[in-house]
Amino acid sequence: MPKVSVKGNSMPESPIRKLVPYAEAAIKKGRKIYQLNIGQPDIKTPKVALDAVRNHTVEVLSYSHSAGFEGYRNKLAGYYQKNNIPVTGEEIIITTGGSEALLFAMGSIADAGDEIIIPEPFYANYNGFATASGVKIVPVESKIETNFALPPIADFEKLITNKTKAILICNPGNPTGYLYTKDEIYQLAEIALRHDIFLVADEVYREFAYDGAKHYSVMSIPGLENHAIMIDSVSKRYSMCGARIGCLVSKNKEIIQTAMKFAQARLSPPTFEQIASEAALETPQSYFDEVIEEYTNRRNILISGLEEIEGVKVATPKGAFYCIAELPVKSADDFAKWLLEEYNLDNETIMVAPAAGFYSTPNTGLNQVRIAYVLKKENLIRAIEILKQALLAYKN
Repeated sequence: MPKVSVKGNSMPESPIRKLVPYAEAAIKKGRKIYQLNIGQPDIKTPKVALDAVRNHTVEVLSYSHSAGFEGYRNKLAGYYQKNNIPVTGEEIIITTGGSEALLFAMGSIADAGDEIIIPEPFYANYNGFATASGVKIVPVESKIETNFALPPIADFEKLITNKTKAILICNPGNPTGYLYTKDEIYQLAEIALRHDIFLVADEVYREFAYDGAKHYSVMSIPGLENHAIMIDSVSKRYSMCGARIGCLVSKNKEIIQTAMKFAQARLSPPTFEQIASEAALETPQSYFDEVIEEYTNRRNILISGLEEIEGVKVATPKGAFYCIAELPVKSADDFAKWLLEEYNLDNETIMVAPAAGFYSTPNTGLNQVRIAYVLKKENLIRAIEILKQALLAYKN
């Protein structure tokens, strides 16, 4: 029988989705599951975006420009300019989700065997994108004891070789919720300039910054124009995960020209989703103010609840809507399966994402889980209680 490719065998499973069969089996048993494993917001998508699709006048569902609708790109540039990100529509390529933007970025800056340094833990699909692109991820460890702050620059310096093409960060971070400070962003910019490598920033959670903290974009740093690449998406900002619209942004003309060839190869991003995303730019600030208040409250409920559980260590997120929690178990993977297969509290259980899949260093994060606080407050409180009782039962 013909064999699948080495690349195919090397593609990692999603730590977020690999437990789905266990969850489906639990649901068939009549169990209710509180899903803490996936970053799917329950916040309503802005009505203006949905209405734009409902009221469309499209008669032929045709291709768009490979870079996306010009009108959308120009309006998107206006949104960025309001956020101190000085770009034009010509410096934006609309993609099928932030995922495709990351694939375009890796394909544009790195050849097979080249290296990209990423602070870990990191968004698990970076492993998949790198494998698909033939790129090697070189991890630099951040620690739960420091809330997953930027590792010392000396740690990056030790890892840079002639194969290093970029440093990739997620800001605010998935899965850690860490928001890099202005000083940390400038430290990264300085090392990118000194070694003449790219600084790629996944900024899809830009709006989600708490406690008065401010998000700093790599695109706003003077002198970094030819080294900075930004990845963005409408998924979380407007609670439009299913729209699959993202973008790649850079002031480096060669990068945009190169990424455009990848964009042309896949023809164009989807039409109705661009219509919705363009309309979403009209979302009033009050929407975001309410969302930030809601997530701040959810975070506070989750963190305080986790801190009260004996043996649990948790980092306090400053952005996004995730946290990493260290549990008093040997294998979070086994514990997560057990929660779905064997455990229930009054016929209810929880689903978490084992954090080892967010590391590329083997045998790291084995007792950690990522928790997404995308549930209503009363459901979060219940989920915390289930986790507390489950850990006691698991220990016994």
